[in-house]
Amino acid sequence: MDRDTLGDLAESAPLAGESADDRSSSAAASKNSVSVPAQLVSQGKHRFYALVLPSGLLAQTCMVEPRVENPIEGFQRLLDEKRAKSIAKYIDAGFGTVPGAVVLSAQSRAHVHYDRASGTLTFRQDPRAFLIIDGQHRVFGFKLAKHAVDVPVVIYNRLKRSEECRLFMDINTKQRPVPNELLLDIRRLSEVETQADALLHDVFDLFHNRDDSALKGLLSPAERRKGTISRVTFNAALRSIKGAFVDARAEEVFAVLNAYLRACRHGLGLHNADEQIAHPALFKALALLFTNVAERVADRHGGKYTVANFEDVLIPFFKRLKKSDLPRAGMSHVALHEHYSKALSAGFLIKQWLFS
Repeated sequence: MDRDTLGDLAESAPLAGESADDRSSSAAASKNSVSVPAQLVSQGKHRFYALVLPSGLLAQTCMVEPRVENPIEGFQRLLDEKRAKSIAKYIDAGFGTVPGAVVLSAQSRAHVHYDRASGTLTFRQDPRAFLIIDGQHRVFGFKLAKHAVDVPVVIYNRLKRSEECRLFMDINTKQRPVPNELLLDIRRLSEVETQADALLHDVFDLFHNRDDSALKGLLSPAERRKGTISRVTFNAALRSIKGAFVDARAEEVFAVLNAYLRACRHGLGLHNADEQIAHPALFKALALLFTNVAERVADRHGGKYTVANFEDVLIPFFKRLKKSDLPRAGMSHVALHEHYSKALSAGFLIKQWLFS
């Protein structure tokens, strides 16, 4: 007999490691057991059961083994309560759909038995019946939620601890998460953007699509690409100066920022570093510098935010910079902005401000 056939025969027998006390009478066993429709699935050398369980039952029969609590056999990550609570909030808000399957490994005390004739999986309702391989935050989120939902579940049976660990590693290393850049687009399509997010999205699109954009050809809307500014980086940079654009429309934000960034590119051009504006640290540092520069333009030129007026403030600043003042590996945008602020202030003359 092959291993799979032996496994089928063993499923109806008491599992190794259970004492006589654990194997109670059939009446007591049936009282504590649950039977649900399930499908036996084979994938290569692996076999598992695919079924649907109520979220309440799932929460009552699952456990994890965090490594900090069980350093010898534990391999799971610690529960992030904030993440679990956000799932519960999502469920209770009425959206109620988390379609990804929770992956479990049946433990010996679960007494898993599969009846091929009826397509029914029976297991003992025990708080440590199943070890969660993937989906612990969903399970605990369901537990915290006020509303019950049906949950797709995959159950492996008779796995060794080494096999459970390998399965955990495979799931968490071979699956790629959805890029944050793509999620921003999906939020718009799903109509769940906040007003602030919508403004940033529209401003990015103007910079990406308009021929007169200072960032034309340097933006990447849906993914991270070297030498370009992603939507995530762009949004992070503009959020740092969001107070400057209260109640402004996307076209107004674009007009002022575009003039500023054109002046920045001209200044970087003095160091043959025009396209380095797409460097994330440099772009964020220049965004942080915007408010300081815009205030000086307002004072000198009565709030006329043209490329020439921005250059009036920025070109002397860029001339004072050295090539070494451009971003280097490991330099943060905060450190860069600090240095630029000092360089900008060093060249500011009170006489020039008074008589401009």
